[in-house]
Amino acid sequence: MARPMTKTQLVAALAEEMGSDKKSASTALDAVVAIITNEVSGGGAVTLPGVGKIYCRERPERMVRNPATGEQIKKDADKVVKMTIAKALKDSVNG
Repeated sequence: MARPMTKTQLVAALAEEMGSDKKSASTALDAVVAIITNEVSGGGAVTLPGVGKIYCRERPERMVRNPATGEQIKKDADKVVKMTIAKALKDSVNG
């Protein structure tokens, strides 16, 4: 399995793609991440064309099992961030 791209590598690739310097590419990446974080944490969703949709989903209260002891405990309702991958990206990966 290939190693994941680091932020430094992503910034360098983004700077090259934009024809810009790494500092402005890093600022642009940080701005996109901040916008996605604010929107999803506020209960909204963000669609990245060709990549997918990032959204927040609420999970109901449920019973879970402690794997160490086998004891059943009640877990309160919480929220989880999900991402649905776009069909175009799936098709490009599966060739």
